[in-house]
Amino acid sequence: MKQSMDKHIPERYQKAVEIFQAGLQAVAPGPAIKRFCQLNGEILTVDGQNYDLDQFDKIVVLGAGKAGASMAKAIEDILGERISAGIITVKYDHLEELKKVKIQQAGHPVPDQNGLDGARIIYQLAFSADEKSLVICLISGGGSALMVLPAEGITLEDKQRTTQVLLDSGATIHEINTVRKHLSAIKGGGLARATYPATLITLILSDVVGDDLDSIGSGPCVPDPGTFSDCKAIFVKYSIENQIPSGVLSHIESGIAGTIPETPKSGQPFFEKTQNVIIGNNFQALLKAKEKADELGYNTLLLSSMLEGETRDVAANHIAIARETQLHGYPLPQPACLLSGGETTVRIQGSGKGGRNQEFVLAAALKLGGMKNIVILSAGTDGTDGPTDAAGAFADETTLQRAQTAGLNPQKYLDDNDSYHFFDKLGDLLKTGSTNTNVMDLRIILVGS
Repeated sequence: MKQSMDKHIPERYQKAVEIFQAGLQAVAPGPAIKRFCQLNGEILTVDGQNYDLDQFDKIVVLGAGKAGASMAKAIEDILGERISAGIITVKYDHLEELKKVKIQQAGHPVPDQNGLDGARIIYQLAFSADEKSLVICLISGGGSALMVLPAEGITLEDKQRTTQVLLDSGATIHEINTVRKHLSAIKGGGLARATYPATLITLILSDVVGDDLDSIGSGPCVPDPGTFSDCKAIFVKYSIENQIPSGVLSHIESGIAGTIPETPKSGQPFFEKTQNVIIGNNFQALLKAKEKADELGYNTLLLSSMLEGETRDVAANHIAIARETQLHGYPLPQPACLLSGGETTVRIQGSGKGGRNQEFVLAAALKLGGMKNIVILSAGTDGTDGPTDAAGAFADETTLQRAQTAGLNPQKYLDDNDSYHFFDKLGDLLKTGSTNTNVMDLRIILVGS
C-alpha cells in the first residue's frame, strides 16, 4: 500500500501517512489471527483454550466481513487440509487466494442479492454441523451488511431500504445493528443457534466503539441484549418511522406484542459451546500509530479510541485541542501529534458525495483560522470512506487558500455533504485501495514542524 500511495501524496503529508500505515500494520488480519491461534500436532490453541482436533470429524470455516479473505487465508495457513468446507462473504474486490474456503463477494454498506445468497449457504453449512464438528467463524467490520438473511416476512428490499434510511439519519452503528439483528435469521445469535450442538470458535476483528461483541457484525454468535422495543425507539429518535417499509414496521410491532420470538438471549444452551476472541481493534491500531509518531519525534497524545458523535462537532473539538497546543503548549508541547479513533456519524442533508473522514477533514479545515504548521489526516482503516474510492483526506494551513485560488467554496461543499469532490479537486484525497482490515477510523493531527 505504501508504495502505491507515495507516488501521489505531497511531501508535507508523508509523516501523517507513515503514522497511519503503522496503525494499519498493527491490525493486519493474518498476523493477528496467528498471534491468537497456534497448532501443535493436533492441538489447536485459541487464546489459551485447547481443542483436540482428533475429536472432530470435520472443520468448517464460515464468516463475513471486509477482512474475511485475509482472515480465512491465515486459518488455511494454520489448518490446511484439515478444513472440510468453508465460505466467507466479503465486500467486492476484498480478495485473497484461498484453497479450501470459498469467497462470496457482495454489497456493502447496503446489502444485495449476493450477500443473501452467501448467507443462505453459510446458514446451511452451520445447520449441517453436528456434535463432532468444529466451526470456525470469522467476523470483521462490514459483516452486518454482507451476511444478510432476512427473518420470515422481511424481504431483501425491506432490509436495503431500512439500512439506507438508518445510514442517512445519522444513527450510530450500535443503533443500526440493533435493528439489523431484529430483522435477521442469522444475526443477534442466530448463527450460534444454527450451529449448535457443534463447537463454535469466533475470531473477531472489531469495528465498533467499545468492542461490544453483540454489535460487531451484528453479533451472529453471541447473545443479543437488544429488543424489538429498542428498534421502535430508534425509529422514533430519528423521526424516520414514515420512511421505514411497512413490512419492517409490522415485524417490529409483532415482536413487541410477543407474537414472534425475541433474538437469542444470554443463558440459552447453544452459547455454552462457543468461544469469542477479539483479535484486533482500534485501540491496538492507535497504540502502534503512537509508537510511530514518537519515533518520528512528535510528542504524542492518544485522545481516545471511542469517539462517537456528529462528525463536524468532533472535528471542531479536535481543532480546539490543536489550537491550545499551538498557542499554549498544552496539553503537550510542539511538535505534537494528536491521535484519535472510533466512528463518527454524518447526518446527510445535501446531495453530494463523501464519507465521515473526508467530512471531518473539511469541517476541521474550516476551523483552522490562522493556524500554521498543521496537518490533518482522517481515514478509514478499511480503505473506504463512505460510498467513495477514498480512505479519507488531508488538509493543512494551505487548504483554504488553495481552495479559494481554485474557485471552490469549502462551506458550500460541506453544506452539500460533498467533501469528496472538494478534496478531489485539490488533490488531497487519500486512496489506498482495499486494506483487507477494518477497525474503524484513525485521525491524525500534526502540530508544529
